[in-house]
Formats: sequence, C-alpha cells, structure tokens
Amino acid sequence: MKFLRELFQKNFSTLLTMFLLVAVPLLGSSSLLVLLYQKQELLQNLSLVQQLLYFVVIAFTMAFAFTPTTFVAIVTGYYFGWLGLPGMVLAYALASVIGYELAQRLDHGKLRNFLHLFPKAEAVLGELQNQSWQLIILTRLSPVLPFALMTFVLAIVGVPRRRFLVASVLGMLPRSLFFYWLGTQASDVLALLRDPDQGTLSKAVLLVLVAASLFGLFVVFNRALQKALRRGTPENS
Repeated sequence: MKFLRELFQKNFSTLLTMFLLVAVPLLGSSSLLVLLYQKQELLQNLSLVQQLLYFVVIAFTMAFAFTPTTFVAIVTGYYFGWLGLPGMVLAYALASVIGYELAQRLDHGKLRNFLHLFPKAEAVLGELQNQSWQLIILTRLSPVLPFALMTFVLAIVGVPRRRFLVASVLGMLPRSLFFYWLGTQASDVLALLRDPDQGTLSKAVLLVLVAASLFGLFVVFNRALQKALRRGTPENS
C-alpha cells in the first residue's frame, strides 16, 4: 500500500497521461468513423501535397493517441492501396519519435528516480533494458496493446531512442501489413473499421499475434526477474 500511495503521489501526472493514452483512442476512432461515414470521398483523389500532409497528420494523431494504428492501417490501405505503404511506415516511425520525445519531456525521469527507493523493482527494470530489443518488438507485435501507451511506457523506462525507433517499426510491420492488406481488399471500409476481426482468417491472425506477444513478454519478464534475483539487490548485498 505504501508503494502504491507513493507511486500515485510522486507520479500523478505520468499516470494520468498513461490513462488518457488508453481512453482517447476510443473517442478518436469513434469520431473519425462518423466523419468518414458523412464524407467517404474525403480521402479520394488527393494531390501529392495532400497525400504527404495526410501522412504527417496521421503521425501526430497516432502519437497523441487520437487514432489507433489498426484504424490507420485499414483506412490507408483502402484509400491509397499498396502505393501508400511506405508513407504509412514512415508515419509510424514519426509517431514513435514524437511519442518518445513527449514522454521524456512529461516524465522528466520521475518514475526512474522513484524506483531508486525500491532496489528490487529497479533491478528488474535494469534487466528489461538489457532485453529492450525483444521487449519493444513484442509490445509492438500485439494489436491489443495501445500504440501511444506503449510508446510512453517504453520511453519512461529508459529504452535507447535509436533502438526504440528501429525495433518499433520492425515490431509493427507484421500486424500493420495484415491490417493494411485487409484495407486494400475491403469493399466497405466502414464495416471493416467497425469490426476489423471479421472472418476466420482475421480472427486466426489476431489470435496468433496476441498469443505470440503475450507469451514472448512473459518469457522476457520472467527472465529479467530471475536474473535480477540471482544478481541480488543492493539491500541484500
């Protein structure tokens, strides 16, 4: 109880931001569904400048959690086809950078400083940093883990910026390519956005991605915990 009380007292702004990064995508995607329903021609026949502007805008909306990445992949695939894939990947990379910098500036290292008071927790976190490649890729692989929230968490954990960017893009590709392909095949984008896991293939792919991500994260966290315990903590040295 003391740990939780101090955690909330000293990291209230950080925890509030994390909560908003979970809640905002639900509101954002609902609003965009209404907008697309009213103006389905909005993203058709865009000029080159307008297309570039679109990818910049979605980078910011993903970074600030206004649009889920699954939503973006489906819409981009539907309206732009495979020619839009490089733009979407670059938008993901830009969103990751923006989210990382935002988290760093909001948290200012407060959570890491707080964990100095709890050597065991800090030791586990240190081990997770040593396995950050696997950690980042596995968190990005799952379509159920919110993109903006995971960006925020990984940034305040202290994952190196360049490693974070590269591993984020690599981890996002499997699920993004699948949803992008669904978008290119859709006859009704609104129906697909309302229920993206429709069909046996979609359900099977989603299940595999979630299971692989969760199992991999369990292995990574368990390995970090075991290594931290074997190494011992300062209070036990």
